[in-house]
Amino acid sequence: MKNIKIKVGSLIATTLLMVAVSCSDDFLEITPPGALNEAQLSTLAGLDAALISVYSQVNGRTNRMASPSNWVWGSIRGGDANKGTDPGDFNTINPIQRFETDATNQNLLDSWNGNYEGIARANNVLRLMMNRGDDVTDADVQRISAQARFLRAHYYFQLKRNFENVPYVDETVDYGTGLEDVVNNIEIWPFIEADFQFAADNLPATQAQVGRVNSWAAKAYLGKVYLYQEKFAQAKTVFDDVISNGVTSGGEKYGLLDNYGNLYRGEYDNNLESVWAYQSAAGTGSVNNANPEFDLNNPYNSAAPGVCCGFFAPSFTFVNSFRTNSSGLPLLDGSYNSAANSVKNDMGVSTNTAFTIDQGPIDPRVDHTTGRRGIPYIDWVDHPGQSWIRQQSYSGPYSVKKYVYSRTEVGSYQDNSSWTPGYTGINVHIIRFADVLLMAAEAEVETGGLEKAREYVNRIRTRAMNSEVMKLDGSGPAANYQVGLYTSPWTDPAVARTAVRFERKLELGMEGHRFYDLVRWGTASEELNAYLSYDGALLLNALGGASYTDRHEILPIPQFQIDLVGSDKLIQNPGF
Repeated sequence: MKNIKIKVGSLIATTLLMVAVSCSDDFLEITPPGALNEAQLSTLAGLDAALISVYSQVNGRTNRMASPSNWVWGSIRGGDANKGTDPGDFNTINPIQRFETDATNQNLLDSWNGNYEGIARANNVLRLMMNRGDDVTDADVQRISAQARFLRAHYYFQLKRNFENVPYVDETVDYGTGLEDVVNNIEIWPFIEADFQFAADNLPATQAQVGRVNSWAAKAYLGKVYLYQEKFAQAKTVFDDVISNGVTSGGEKYGLLDNYGNLYRGEYDNNLESVWAYQSAAGTGSVNNANPEFDLNNPYNSAAPGVCCGFFAPSFTFVNSFRTNSSGLPLLDGSYNSAANSVKNDMGVSTNTAFTIDQGPIDPRVDHTTGRRGIPYIDWVDHPGQSWIRQQSYSGPYSVKKYVYSRTEVGSYQDNSSWTPGYTGINVHIIRFADVLLMAAEAEVETGGLEKAREYVNRIRTRAMNSEVMKLDGSGPAANYQVGLYTSPWTDPAVARTAVRFERKLELGMEGHRFYDLVRWGTASEELNAYLSYDGALLLNALGGASYTDRHEILPIPQFQIDLVGSDKLIQNPGF
């Protein structure tokens, strides 16, 4: 009986195969194991999964230069920091910090590819919804589309700031349907605005998963886009709304954390100041879910955090900028680099040689941002100086602090699964509320609201005043911290403008903003050449003889991309 069943089964199978062959060769089209087809991806579950892939690209993943932390593009180019380490390590950053980049630099391609990968993923989500599954409602379409368009606008904003003239591709074009004919000679600001406006109009105020963007994040980002185009009145209107009414994706009213240093601790992820941050996680089995672009940015050769590699070293000019006067206000006249005001450091002083820390008045945010000798390095030890610096003559005497894990975060917000323990699961802020306040202050200055601008700046300075770094034994402040408020009314737009811009330097230092701010203010040539002159005299091997020209306001289009699509389609930026 068993043999009969087998024979009958074989006969039926053979007959079906013959029919299939005689009618069609569709049977040859077999979905590979582990692959998803369009029908599966167009279901609600498929669309949500595809959307998560758009979020996952935000940190650049394997393309560290595509991360919105912009530690190279915004902070190193902005004079907050030098490359650090030594001349030979990751030497393709050397010409970037010296403003000698050409179109063949691999880092340009990484930034380009990483952001266009995010755009391709966003476009894929929007394209899939054109043939949505039966279980996808109109509300689902609105929810998913708004997030995809927010993320697409973010990626284009990154590309616009770096390369200026970039091809715009949306979900309506693909290979064979017009993608080959796209040229990078159109203005893309209107497309970026439209995507953020759509997101602001269609996203909910809160999300069940707090890492997802909400309507208030979209409004804040839209205000930032307005600011970059000098649409100050429109930016002010948006920021007024965000400041008065905005809430996090978790529903918490926007505000400032009590202590500045807590912004860079994992236990405070998704706090009331977090307008939008990329979500990081340690111990998932992949460091790409952590902060894959920061693995090099830890003290060199230290038993305490990271072990490697001494990149992203705060500059002399940046540290000196935190000097305050007897009233606790910054030295807005630029005298912070003078011999009388510059911050004492241990350049050329061995760790085994006695060293007394600077005794002058200084803003405590310097010691939440910068590791300097004699001051507690988070909760590890007092920074020992030269022994934690790979090559002082090249990188200077300082170490980065922001987004470096603390002793108490080992094993929780720190990942041990790769070659270095320097990966962290600490969220990285893309927009935080202090940034919104300072952008709003800038818009107020340019529209006549000088006193409102002073109010916003003082709000931030009040938090700084209450954020002293304490000695490790808890016996008192680690340095002579003095922060004062602007008590006299602001009546002169030029004075107010200078104060607001300087506050951005102090508050957002080492967070990837500085270069872009200088360019949009039109002050890049003056400020960057002053930095290169001062720091270059101290770090001859790294910066000696370097200078900035306005040609470098934007980066060259990667030559590889031009070779790939043709110089008639991808037109190189002027001067390159």
